[in-house]
Amino acid sequence: MIGKALKELDPDPQSFLFIENVGNLVCPAMFDLGENKRVLIASVTEGEDKPLKYPLMFETAHLCIINKSDLSPYVDFRKDDFSRNALSVNHKLQIIEISAKTGDGMDLWYEWINSQVSDMLPTSP
Repeated sequence: MIGKALKELDPDPQSFLFIENVGNLVCPAMFDLGENKRVLIASVTEGEDKPLKYPLMFETAHLCIINKSDLSPYVDFRKDDFSRNALSVNHKLQIIEISAKTGDGMDLWYEWINSQVSDMLPTSP
């Protein structure tokens, strides 16, 4: 499906294509979509045990976004435990915390995207 969509969309080679693989934390990890980078979005409402409960998704991700940080005062979520669990599964995983509602941390997400663009651009001799 993605190959067909790419042919029809014909995106610029220097552009980004985001593929949302909706589902739980098990199914998306099992499928290679041809992506260069894999971003996992978790929520403070899901709990800090998710990296240990669904390790394959965390093993295959490059970045973990912890979303809904604005709800942290109202839920029992221990960010340090979540991060420790995630890094125990994938020590190279980058983790950023955001609130899509308030915009807090979105600058970190944009910086990460921009760093990926920089990494993909050819270097001049």
